[in-house]
Amino acid sequence: MLGKTYLTKQASLLLEFARTTSDSDLSAKLISKAADLKSQADPLPDKDQGPRAPDVADVSPDDPTER
Repeated sequence: MLGKTYLTKQASLLLEFARTTSDSDLSAKLISKAADLKSQADPLPDKDQGPRAPDVADVSPDDPTER
């Protein structure tokens, strides 16, 4: 499954292309596709919220007491 960041970026690029083209039909199709991608991205979480592996520690690299 594609992530929210990817879909949002693709929608943004389509809107950018739509603004730069002089073909109004192409522009309308690009805007429509960008809207479709945005509607797919909206219900997705902002970041991967999956479980973390048990061997991944939350250790700050600047904190010498946690090494």
